[in-house]
Amino acid sequence: MKDITIAMLQKRGVKLLDMAELVYELQKKYIPVTLESALENVEKVIEKREVQNAILTGIHLDMLAEKDVIDEPLLSVLKNDDSLYGIDEILALSITNIYGSIGFTNFGYLDKVKPGIIGVVNDQKGGQVNTFLDDLIAGIVAAACSRMAHAAEDDKIKRE
Repeated sequence: MKDITIAMLQKRGVKLLDMAELVYELQKKYIPVTLESALENVEKVIEKREVQNAILTGIHLDMLAEKDVIDEPLLSVLKNDDSLYGIDEILALSITNIYGSIGFTNFGYLDKVKPGIIGVVNDQKGGQVNTFLDDLIAGIVAAACSRMAHAAEDDKIKRE
């Protein structure tokens, strides 16, 4: 299932390295981090079954909206990424919830600022619906950041 999830992300234009670069940028001023360790943490987040389920569910809802097989008024809401529709964020927050409250604050920042691949996906035009995808990416990145922060704190406690 992990391989299917990664393939689906790649099919939608998102590479694990894209997310790892964001993790690196967000964490480098707080903890010792390399791009390799950021990528490893993104992979660890995606290994979780709950995360895979959230990603596949959201991407499939985006794809169904592209094919116009969802009834109105939900179809228009999804195609327009309506700002008052919050289910996309709720699904993504199910990812961050696995790694504690720090993930929520990271997600909020990422959802507001939309750096890197999140902004690219959010601004993508040409028929691809990414209502869920941009938030799912933010959720994965936020969770990986949280995972790294927890590990760094554990290492600090062990040294004391």
